[in-house]
Amino acid sequence: MMGQQCDDPTSLFYEFCLEDRVPADHLLRKIDRFLDFGSLRHGLAPFYSPIGRPSIDPELMIRMLIVGYCCGIRSERRLCEEVDLNLAYRWFCRLGLEGHVPDHSTFSKTRHGRFRDSDAFRHLFDMVVRRAIAEGLVGGEGFAVDASLIAADANKQRSIASTDESIGRNWRGRGAPFGNISIRSMRPPGVPPARSFRSPCNPPAPDFFNKIRR
Repeated sequence: MMGQQCDDPTSLFYEFCLEDRVPADHLLRKIDRFLDFGSLRHGLAPFYSPIGRPSIDPELMIRMLIVGYCCGIRSERRLCEEVDLNLAYRWFCRLGLEGHVPDHSTFSKTRHGRFRDSDAFRHLFDMVVRRAIAEGLVGGEGFAVDASLIAADANKQRSIASTDESIGRNWRGRGAPFGNISIRSMRPPGVPPARSFRSPCNPPAPDFFNKIRR
């Protein structure tokens, strides 16, 4: 016989534990084990007035931002909506089932106010790095730079044809990877050069790098 859900949606009392609704292997549960905002709260204390209406807990805002960064939620408006709906996010932000989620405009006001004046994000970054060093994840012996390629929003009608085809001119003896090689020597015979464009306000690449080296 087919079963039927018998729960009454109009029940007056519910027995519910938010802690039991978050899986043990959830990402936010793993992150929560290493968070300690005691020093951050102490550093932000001078930027909050002891009188007036109660302010929003800075730890709540930081935890919500961590949710956004870890879960790929870029919009602060959508972040507030997701935290309001998702039980795991509520658990991580210590909101419980009835906690009020702050308005999205609070983030921009606080970011350009108290957080900037107190250098809170720098403090948080240093705290994460120190913890990573303590756990043996970071040795501090080197660094890497992300050389991501970003598509330029350029106007081709306002560009000029590039005439500089040398990629190693005057670089001999300076550690250049190609010495004094020209683009012409790297093209197969009979293949015409590809036409390139550059902005009239940008210098050719060799001159640009020579200025950096000087």
